Amino acid sequence: MKGGPSQEDIRRHNLGTLLRFVHLRGPASRATLAESLGLNRSTIMALTADLTAAGLVREELPRKPGRRAGRPSLVVRPESTRVYVLAFDVGVDRLVVARVGLGGEIMDRREGTRDRDAEPGELVGALAAAARSLVRKAGPAAVCVGAAAAFPGIVRRADDTIMFGPNLDMGEMSLGDTLSRRLGLGLTVSICNDADLGALAEHERGAGVGCDNLIYLHGDVGVGGGIIVGGRLLGGEQGFGGEIGHMVVNPGGRLCSCGSKGCLEAEVGERTLLAHAEREEGAHPDGRAAVRAVVDAADRGDIVAREALHRVGTWLGLGVANLVNIFNPGLVVFGGTLRDVYLGSAAQVRSMLATGALAAPREKVRLRTAELGDDSTLVGAAEFAFAEVLADPVQVLARLRAPENTPVS
Repeated sequence: MKGGPSQEDIRRHNLGTLLRFVHLRGPASRATLAESLGLNRSTIMALTADLTAAGLVREELPRKPGRRAGRPSLVVRPESTRVYVLAFDVGVDRLVVARVGLGGEIMDRREGTRDRDAEPGELVGALAAAARSLVRKAGPAAVCVGAAAAFPGIVRRADDTIMFGPNLDMGEMSLGDTLSRRLGLGLTVSICNDADLGALAEHERGAGVGCDNLIYLHGDVGVGGGIIVGGRLLGGEQGFGGEIGHMVVNPGGRLCSCGSKGCLEAEVGERTLLAHAEREEGAHPDGRAAVRAVVDAADRGDIVAREALHRVGTWLGLGVANLVNIFNPGLVVFGGTLRDVYLGSAAQVRSMLATGALAAPREKVRLRTAELGDDSTLVGAAEFAFAEVLADPVQVLARLRAPENTPVS
């Protein structure tokens, strides 16, 4: 017979649970932690003492006086300035690198445009240079506990290899290993599909908080999707699940970059919207701005722009109807450029949902835009990077603070 968990296993679990609580929900009193986590006050006191000694949290008196008489309960706060992760968001037109403190606060960031024809080496160099500047600015007392990047393509999670990126050609490149070596922090940079990370972020910090079954649709040049089922990200056999953009909605329709015809991406993506709106592709250096320009023009009464959004919204609505029938989500979130597309074509999307989805699964589904805005995928990368330290905080931090993991200057 297999024995139950040891006292040390239980302690590690409780340390991670407490740290995750203040990381996601913010500062909390000992009394609140005891009530929320179902632990007694003495256990909470011991756990917070361990996390404080490790430099992960601090305890202080509440900033506002409480209503109860007697000694106020100490408030536990995450050490945002001392413990952080590096989050990378690789878009087709832009690159963002951020230092995100424990608790989810973006402490510092570097953002720039990316040439769509740039070589992979240029991409890695730009990401590494930005990250190293953020590390230097954080100071020697701060410790980086993880790093992750959002990438618009199919990523094999087993070895962080990019298998397919139709709108950002990297070949079969192990971006994680390459970037890890350039950083020299003693950390592995995890590479994840951007829409998966957007789903994770909106579930934990955005429009989907409290909803355990949601679908996140992300637009850049193409269209990606992330699916949360029962509170967990649906990855599939090799982590390739959720390629919603390559669901065929119009057989024999427009040619997709994947080689198929009539994919959702081909019918609602940036290139198609600009073509319908009679806008020259590449005339604007930033695809997101080009999409928003069409939406703004439609709002001002431009008939061609309105018709373009109507056509794209019809196919987007059909795709959403299919997803609602298959997954029965409680929420569908539109992020990236699809946030703007949905706002400009909500009537068409809802009309197709009403006629294309079964009454039972569509009855409770809500359609929302990403609450985290353009930072959904960046925040998702940060949350993914925090996962290890939240699972085993004290042990992970001790390992990362070992002399052999001192950052290279």
